[in-house]
Amino acid sequence: MQAYFIGIDIGTQGARVILVDQRGISIASASRSFVFDERAREEQSPAVWWNACVELLDEMLNGLAADFDKSAIQAVSVTSTSGTVIPLDVNNQPIHDAIMYSDGRSAEQGKRIQEIALQHMKDGYTGFNASSGISKMLWFMECYPEHRGRIALWIHASDYMVGKLSGVYNTTDYTNALKSGYDVANLKWPAYIIDELGLKKEWLQTVVPSGTVVGRLQKDLATRWGLNEIEVIVGMTDGCASQVASGAVKPGDWNTTIGTTLVIKGVTKKQVVDPLGRLYSHRHPEGYWMPGGASNTGADWITVDFSSDILQWNQTAEKLIPTGKIAWPLLQDGERFPLSTPYARAIVPEQISKSELYAANLEGVACIERLAYEIIEELSDEKIAAVYTAGGGSNSEVWLKIRAAVLNVPIYKCKAASGALGAAIMAASNTYYASVTDAASHMTAMEKAIFPEVELVAKYEAQYQQFKEKLKALNYL
Repeated sequence: MQAYFIGIDIGTQGARVILVDQRGISIASASRSFVFDERAREEQSPAVWWNACVELLDEMLNGLAADFDKSAIQAVSVTSTSGTVIPLDVNNQPIHDAIMYSDGRSAEQGKRIQEIALQHMKDGYTGFNASSGISKMLWFMECYPEHRGRIALWIHASDYMVGKLSGVYNTTDYTNALKSGYDVANLKWPAYIIDELGLKKEWLQTVVPSGTVVGRLQKDLATRWGLNEIEVIVGMTDGCASQVASGAVKPGDWNTTIGTTLVIKGVTKKQVVDPLGRLYSHRHPEGYWMPGGASNTGADWITVDFSSDILQWNQTAEKLIPTGKIAWPLLQDGERFPLSTPYARAIVPEQISKSELYAANLEGVACIERLAYEIIEELSDEKIAAVYTAGGGSNSEVWLKIRAAVLNVPIYKCKAASGALGAAIMAASNTYYASVTDAASHMTAMEKAIFPEVELVAKYEAQYQQFKEKLKALNYL
């Protein structure tokens, strides 16, 4: 039976909608950038998101062929940024613009909340900071006490879109709720949020597994787009949606996305608790765990110093590897994962040509990736058997070759791993399919597999150990 699913991705800078079939094949899509002022990293208007979403769905759905069977479109879901929150009044209207995950004004509240959480959550998530939803809630209450009496509900970015689609605002999922303080191990809002922080119980949403059906498309929207009143699925954070789209959804699956930064996410049978706060674990909709961490090291250095003629840089690097050089292309001061080292600085080898530096930097990022996986294995007591990869960095053939050898595991390059596709997979996960694992197995595809080259593995083992010794000498590790 032919079936179709809609995925909506509301990002920091723009929105994208996608229509895919039950195999994950894209049928249509549309996207656009937001036009915001310089305050966009702190606050954004949810109305702008919704208006853009409606216009994009108009464009996509009304642009389908006349003989396209819209009755086969079954469900829709949404992904958006983690840690972005909105206070609503009793009529589900925003009292204030969305307070963005990237807003640093709640740093002091985050620090306070972390100290309180450490006293009450011995084995749970306590890594609260300025980017956490709960920090922004407390910041708003303290900065705008005159609005406290108007608050009826705190929601997340994707919840707002789900609410506009279905009329249901009071439900969120495990991934959005984590950084708002929800105890994903015991599946409850911990008492300290109310007793110590002063939030009200009625402000906190019902939390359900990702992929849960929360309602149906409102009648006026169904009429507008010529759809049935299709099922609306609870939202998901963007990082988790991209992980789902990569196909890394079963225990033992891991995904590395190399974009501006390097983000690692996976699935384990047991909760991974990191006392240093480098890793945090989302709850998998099937009861597993989805630990992950984000490094400040990624591919941003390529954009800054090697943006012209990438193909030539890669072809030259192929002839130079392994370089035997120890490099770490950290553009900003400080690292957060796999090291928690605020004073870390880039490592640049002396007397090195620019071509050699490019190749050595590729190797350095691969070493950071391996270090991350070593820490994950140590904390989880579970082995990494393979890595799925996505992001712009995965388009470099030589980088894939280096990473497979440094990690000494197969690397599977995803054909498509966007947040919008992840949302569409979640839409299918409990409507057409029996689970997210089932949906992802049918709706994701691998473009290629890269296996470690034996000769390179041995050479990179020695270079990696030298890399670790350098980090120890600098007191980073």
